[in-house]
Amino acid sequence: MARAALTTYICSGCGRESSRWMGRCPDCGEWNSLVERAGRPSPRPVARAVTAEAPLLEAVELAAAGRIGSGLDELDRVLGGGIVPGSLILIGGEPGVGKSSLLLQSLHAIAAGGRGVLLVSGEESPAQVRLRAERLGAVAGVRMMAETDIEVVCDTIQATGPAVCVIDSIQTMHGAEGGTAGSVGQVREAASRLLRVAKTTGTAVILVGHVTKEGAVAGPRVLEHLVDCVLQFEGDRYRFLRILRAVKNRFGSTNEIGVFEMTDAGLVAVRDPSAMFAAAAEPGPGSVLLPAIEGTRPILLEIQALVAPSDLAMPRRAATGFDRNRLSMLTAVLGRHTGVALGTSDVFVNVAGGVRVDEPAADLAVAVAIVSAHRGRPVEPVAACFGEIGLTGRLRPVSQAGRRLDEAAKLGIGRAVAPPGTPVRAGMELAVADTLETALAAAFPADR
Repeated sequence: MARAALTTYICSGCGRESSRWMGRCPDCGEWNSLVERAGRPSPRPVARAVTAEAPLLEAVELAAAGRIGSGLDELDRVLGGGIVPGSLILIGGEPGVGKSSLLLQSLHAIAAGGRGVLLVSGEESPAQVRLRAERLGAVAGVRMMAETDIEVVCDTIQATGPAVCVIDSIQTMHGAEGGTAGSVGQVREAASRLLRVAKTTGTAVILVGHVTKEGAVAGPRVLEHLVDCVLQFEGDRYRFLRILRAVKNRFGSTNEIGVFEMTDAGLVAVRDPSAMFAAAAEPGPGSVLLPAIEGTRPILLEIQALVAPSDLAMPRRAATGFDRNRLSMLTAVLGRHTGVALGTSDVFVNVAGGVRVDEPAADLAVAVAIVSAHRGRPVEPVAACFGEIGLTGRLRPVSQAGRRLDEAAKLGIGRAVAPPGTPVRAGMELAVADTLETALAAAFPADR
């Protein structure tokens, strides 16, 4: 007598499997999210001969084709030199930031180089994709299909063998396992299928992912661990600058960023980001120039600060493009070691241009900008400031100080306030400070 087929229940929200139906999923807390799925009885274990081999690592041959150029220098920079064949790449960003346009331009450039490409659109029809491609001038050579069935997509990749395939987006893909498209279980299963296809066929697969309100890539965290590279496309849809950074990269550095300008004809690489970010900077209270390092590239940024009397019992500490907790620490250090009382004032800090700065070398520039806004006095003469500030009020050396000075000098900045260990550059007036108090004295020489 044949055994009855087993029945399992899959949560469409988190992918949890249960042997019985429940009104509420115990993992994600969603109501009425368990979907019935008929399973098959587990087969009896069959003895198998061990045939797998484990070759020596030095005997493994590298791909003869090497990396695939994306056609966009800034994208290749972030990827570490190009797209690795057989890799799985995840790119996320807010709606309207330009993810689809960036990848469509890249596919067109790859196809122009004689390689096969495939665009799988789960959100737009072929006619809609054609309209955007006409505007970007990226029509020729790009094969596309409007499909959401992951089985059909995988079969097409295996049959056509493109060098690069873009899935726009992974949240629209679904399989035969049950559950709604976009659920955690479906996203995880679709990504796993595409990973196996990418590794077996050598096709580089790029997944477009939605983001949450907090800016993180939507879906399970296992998706970020599953892929080889995670790219974050940042920028305000109402601004023309876009920043592409690598959150994870198995084949390159995660410190590189790519800078693009959004135009009517698509995304254009910015060759000189320093001139772009610092061009609109005007000397004034609360404005300080910071020579930052992003990966291997020095960039001159403008740090803006505003200090205003607060009507609240707990004054606000708000920052855009800078860590809010570090801002609170810097205001405390200023009050303790320099006598700049900010306990009754709101402090706002902004990195102009929509760039996010995470390196500790920005501490001194932020502190000088706050003091400048508090005193209502600009930094005159104009100076580039950088250095890490400790809790004791002392300045610590930072890496690549010489390149920071060279970038500032390239844009006509002739004075700098820096921590000990900074090399001297010809034509650059350098004020070396070992404490925050002496750095403020060097930044505001007229107040001595």
